[in-house]
Amino acid sequence: MEYRGAVLDVDGTVVRGDEPIPGAPDGVRRLRSAGVEPLFVSNNPSKAPPAYVRRLSRAGYDVDVDHVVTAGTVSTAYLERHHPDDSIYLVGETGLARQLREVGLSLSSDPSVADVVVVSLDREFDYEELCAVQWALEDDDVRFYGTDPDVVIPAAERNVPGSGALINAVVDVTGRQPDAVFGKPNEPTRRAIFERFDYDPGDCFVVGDRLDTDIALGNEAGMTTVLVRTGVTDAEALANAEIQPDYVLDSLAGIDRVLDGDS
Repeated sequence: MEYRGAVLDVDGTVVRGDEPIPGAPDGVRRLRSAGVEPLFVSNNPSKAPPAYVRRLSRAGYDVDVDHVVTAGTVSTAYLERHHPDDSIYLVGETGLARQLREVGLSLSSDPSVADVVVVSLDREFDYEELCAVQWALEDDDVRFYGTDPDVVIPAAERNVPGSGALINAVVDVTGRQPDAVFGKPNEPTRRAIFERFDYDPGDCFVVGDRLDTDIALGNEAGMTTVLVRTGVTDAEALANAEIQPDYVLDSLAGIDRVLDGDS
């Protein structure tokens, strides 16, 4: 099969921390030489595309802002479209707050006036903030959103809690499920991908280290799916999972197997 586009996860797939995963830069170059356009898609909401360009460039990847989609950009676009005049109470880091403010969205530190609560990665999240979110969501008219579902994310030294862990804490204390979660594998991110890719999903594949986000994204969109063993999914998790990829590679360095259709 001749592919035209490749959706590439970032953390655990092409980099860990700021370092390239061995062989992955060569894998991306191999994609380009085969005429496949890479799109880097991350569930990290805290960095805007220009920051990703700098990070990936330092790691040896040739990328521009038009080929980066993040949970932050998807969340910002959704909120700008559906809640342009609402007051937003954000559990999140300064990078996400900056993205929201840059498009004119209004953030409030007072949960009592919130129209919308957004829960995201926040390494300073504490009991006091959990109380504030609980009180804000006692009003059923306040909308509740999560930026992405990643409970655990690959970091430089070892895996750490992600946005999904904070979202789950809020769900536990409020009894409310989010009205929407924006990152992979959910529809807002799928839409953002194919706003960038003018390709049929059947002409694309997705490469990632997570079954519940990357592989689920590909399955739901109709793309070929490729799991790499360089991130959070180990052999036991793969063997016991309901979601299964079309290909399993040790790393992105083995992408020729997908390009050649060698199952």
